[in-house]
Amino acid sequence: MSTLEIKDLHVSVDTEEGAKEILKGVDLTVKSGEVHAIMGPNGSGKSTLAYSIAGHPKYQVTSGSVTLDGIDILSMSVDQRARAGLFLAMQYPVEVPGVSVANFLRTAKTAIDGEAPKLRTWIKDVNEALERVTLDKEFAQRSVNEGFSGGEKKRHEIAQLELLNPTFAVLDETDSGLDIDALRVVSDGVNRYSGQGDRGVLLITHYTRILRYIEPDFVHVFVAGRVADQGGKELADELEANGYDKYVKAAAL
Repeated sequence: MSTLEIKDLHVSVDTEEGAKEILKGVDLTVKSGEVHAIMGPNGSGKSTLAYSIAGHPKYQVTSGSVTLDGIDILSMSVDQRARAGLFLAMQYPVEVPGVSVANFLRTAKTAIDGEAPKLRTWIKDVNEALERVTLDKEFAQRSVNEGFSGGEKKRHEIAQLELLNPTFAVLDETDSGLDIDALRVVSDGVNRYSGQGDRGVLLITHYTRILRYIEPDFVHVFVAGRVADQGGKELADELEANGYDKYVKAAAL
């Protein structure tokens, strides 16, 4: 059993007007085997939480802690966090011209495991992972995210998730821009990953539609840089019916 624990996390970002606090004391615990959904309106700090966990240099942790099995990850570099078992699927995956998907995946796997996978079995594993997310094997020769559609980018990230198989996956709006068919493919991939039983998922989304395919154990409502409410999957149904208005109004008082 592994635990990702966030305690009283405060995070600021530099703006033209100076440092602006985005996260204002976040407490959240994700255990292996659990799926946590974070929902909230635009600007509530959901993506800031994801990038702060991953170690994006734009976001400055001013106080609080993030630990993985009791070990402080905030003192780790980005690559060290990945080797410790963290994975981030980005809302807007970046293009890496000149680096093929095949080379990218093998380099990442080698860095995380500390040794290169055997080439013959690795090619088979990559082709099977791509097939599961409805991408053909020629896709592996394309440059990472260059010219990819929105659905291809998100499905590629799910292939990464399955091949790297981290302990905890932070999925930042992985449903953004997906049509219904791609949403199902992505959701199936997340369910295969979490279905191992010893993996934890932190799923960030605006909408409840992905939660029709990925059933959360816990739902957290994020407003104004804090967790404003939390509950089970029934909370997502309430948000679908009533929106975030009551939480936004309460935060403004």
